[in-house]
Amino acid sequence: MTEYGRGQEGSEPWHPQDPYYGDGGWEGQQGHAGHQAAYGGQQQHYPQQPQQPEYGDWGTGQQADYGQAQQQYDPYQGGYDQQHYGTQGHQQSYDNNGWGTGTHTHVQYTDPQDPYGQQAAAYGVGDQPDFYGTPDAYPPPEPPSRRAAEPEPQQTDWDPGPDQGEHAFFAGGGDDEGDAEDADGDGEGGRGDRRGRGGKKPKKRRSGCACLVVLLVFGGGVAGVGYFGYQFYQDRFSPAPDYAGDGTSTTVSVVIPKGANGAEMGRLLAKAGVVKSVDAFVAAFTQNDDSGRIQAGAYVMNKEMSAKSAVELMLDPKSRNAVMVTPGQRNIAVYKAIDDKLGLKSGATRKAAEAKYSSLGLPDWAEKNSEMKDPLEGFLYPGTYPAADGMKPEEVLKEMVAAATKKYAAFDLEAKAKALKLDSPMDIVTIASLVQAEGKTTSDYRRMAEVAYNRLDYANPQTYGALQFDSTYNYAKNESNIDISESEISKDEDPYNTYTHKGLPPGPIGNPGDDAIKSTLNPTDEGWYYFVATDGVSKTEFARTHEEFQRLKDKFNASRGN
Repeated sequence: MTEYGRGQEGSEPWHPQDPYYGDGGWEGQQGHAGHQAAYGGQQQHYPQQPQQPEYGDWGTGQQADYGQAQQQYDPYQGGYDQQHYGTQGHQQSYDNNGWGTGTHTHVQYTDPQDPYGQQAAAYGVGDQPDFYGTPDAYPPPEPPSRRAAEPEPQQTDWDPGPDQGEHAFFAGGGDDEGDAEDADGDGEGGRGDRRGRGGKKPKKRRSGCACLVVLLVFGGGVAGVGYFGYQFYQDRFSPAPDYAGDGTSTTVSVVIPKGANGAEMGRLLAKAGVVKSVDAFVAAFTQNDDSGRIQAGAYVMNKEMSAKSAVELMLDPKSRNAVMVTPGQRNIAVYKAIDDKLGLKSGATRKAAEAKYSSLGLPDWAEKNSEMKDPLEGFLYPGTYPAADGMKPEEVLKEMVAAATKKYAAFDLEAKAKALKLDSPMDIVTIASLVQAEGKTTSDYRRMAEVAYNRLDYANPQTYGALQFDSTYNYAKNESNIDISESEISKDEDPYNTYTHKGLPPGPIGNPGDDAIKSTLNPTDEGWYYFVATDGVSKTEFARTHEEFQRLKDKFNASRGN
């Protein structure tokens, strides 16, 4: 049976050995589902090719009823296949009773005008419709003599012509069509006689656009692979862009934040025009064993330096343009350092601090009182801060205050002040500044803090609330003198003099560091009320009673030659 949808080419007579109609022909071997077995109810015999065996109940010639799925063994697929009313790829013969015995009887073609006249109603079992037995069913295919001519093939935009040949990619057919033709194309029973108009076999063609699309996709893929391959090579094996030498005479200030790694430093330097690429700096940073010593701060760098030269310059202390606040350092010393780094007149930073202290970010509890010498004392937290050319002093101070505010919040000074029965967190900062100024070692700090708390107790019989710390007197005088006579200190009435004023001074006397603050929040409980720097340098001894204190004082005088 011819395929539905494929018209007969021309009106030539039908031949019984036509390979399109029979079990051994080309169409029969392709296994198209839905083909009718043969015209006239009999299988057409094609002697040139072997008969395809029928498979029913394993050679018994019995088939399952139509309308039910049956399992067929397909020798070409190597397994079984579920089919409905007919086997795929194998032609069957029918008799008036349904399935045949599996053998074929050669019957001459009797009436080409009525090939269906003797066909039995093969569809009668089950619920399947009778496609070929009733006039209401799907119309049967036309016999060869009644088939309409195949329409003229559409020409494509590009045709190489009959003399130039055509690649199989652009032809509608493949090897299947080529194999069905005779070698010379005109043999009897072959397809050479099945020509269209003009004696040519019409060809199915694909548009030349298909070739163009394939070429574009393939070409784009090759180009993409090449590009990314080149980029991979450049990234992995090509040296990073870099300048040569120590750079130009033009200098810039680059601020390196705290905790910055090599890549972050490289980005800042590349942005400022110091190095040519981040990768070059990272490579030089990694290869230098001392690069870990590069600290946060402001650096004066030359433009267009090699990455290696940039790393080496950052390791040179002369390149740093930063201010360092050390634990216990007083604000007056910090102000001077900022003036020097920014190239300002002496006192410029101190004036800026006095005028703008309230806008620098102090915590709410840091209130100024009338006796306080500097409202920023205790809030320029120890650390290293950038101070590059062109910066204003308040910019540098703001960074220091921000660091102190953050640190004090982390210590939760407000809650700790209540637990220690102090008036405000400012008292903790003040005590910590005294501990920092008087202590010599970390182990001293906790005992020093206990001394302060015990002496501030107005009910104790030792001091009745008098601190009597030399450091407070020295702060008021802007000195650091340990040889102070009693007559001199007892006459001074400055509010910061804790010999003549009980309780804490009006505010901190320096900028305490982490250790001093931690010790202030966690003092010892050993009964200490007195301390003396017995060697005047690094050794501090503690006492619980006034008698013990007196012995320590005599020891100190002896060491000083008094």
